[in-house]
Amino acid sequence: MDSKFRYSNLASFASKDDNFLGRKYPYSSSKYRGEYQRDRDRIIHCNSFRRLKFKTQVFVYYEGDHFRTRLTHSLEVSQIARSVARCLSLNEDLSEALSLAHDLGHTPFGHAGEDALANCLNNDFFDHNIQSLRILLLLEDTYDQHSGLNLSINCIDGLLKHNGHVVNSDAYKNQLPEIFNYNLNFLQNGSLEAQISSLSDDIAYNCHDIDDGLRANFFRINELMEIDFFNTLFGKNYNSKPSTFVRNLLNILVTDLIETSMENIKKNNIKSIEEVYKNNSILIDFSKDVKNGLNQIKEFLKVKMYNHPSVTKWNLKSEEIIISLFNFFKNHYDKIPRKNNKYSKERNIADYISGMTDKYALNIYNNLN
Repeated sequence: MDSKFRYSNLASFASKDDNFLGRKYPYSSSKYRGEYQRDRDRIIHCNSFRRLKFKTQVFVYYEGDHFRTRLTHSLEVSQIARSVARCLSLNEDLSEALSLAHDLGHTPFGHAGEDALANCLNNDFFDHNIQSLRILLLLEDTYDQHSGLNLSINCIDGLLKHNGHVVNSDAYKNQLPEIFNYNLNFLQNGSLEAQISSLSDDIAYNCHDIDDGLRANFFRINELMEIDFFNTLFGKNYNSKPSTFVRNLLNILVTDLIETSMENIKKNNIKSIEEVYKNNSILIDFSKDVKNGLNQIKEFLKVKMYNHPSVTKWNLKSEEIIISLFNFFKNHYDKIPRKNNKYSKERNIADYISGMTDKYALNIYNNLN
């Protein structure tokens, strides 16, 4: 099936063949797959994606079989993104690819591991969003002809702007100067598919962190009902299974995102992807009430879950593990299996450690002494 036919039913402002930006390295078109399907498939089949199954979302892998990992989180984000993109006649394949790739750069042990590795690098910076791009452009070693996965420039632009347009590009100068070879406009908005992926991430982690927090007995449904947003939606006497509550919340958030975004696109009279890039506002968005509600949810989870004593205790231990690994490899640099001579010793160590699973990092740490 010709990809032009495959993407012919999309909106005029969607990412499709007539605004496809190509790839850095020479390639041949696929007979049966669209370009963003190829991006998605390359991401799913890479080693970094498989390693997400043993990377912490909130709980370490051995704490329970049903808690989310970075892998299951990414899958949930991608399915939300596909649903939203389909309703808005946007490119589901690109939204899915961006969603599956957005957390590839996460270190072992979640944000605590990221903070520890950033501290080890001092002024050289470490950011998991930039690291995701390092993996996709430099570190994945799949092809004979080039490093990285040779993703579409549209996909790279979407990942670059996962959290909106880039106000400060200085962080990329040390971490990923290669990004400047793609002639991307850092100050323009990303595609609507990129904006969908970003907010699908918000929906997924707020919903599944509530689910995991309830599973861990960090809080109960009646405590959630004390949040004004939930009290208004469900009433104080809500009494259903946690899975039903999370499913209802997910539906409310996705519906609001679709309907508010439709209204924004219509109100701004968006007709082309160029108008998306140049628009000063974010077009894919929640309503004001839902944004206020999400802020209340995040504050609740911060207090009840992310700052829970058992979580903070492990965070301190995980920081100790990352710092110990970093210092070990500084003194045993020969043990780093693959090095990029364009980058510093410290950056190569950070690449190696950030690519580890929780399981692998723990195994090395336990054998240091």
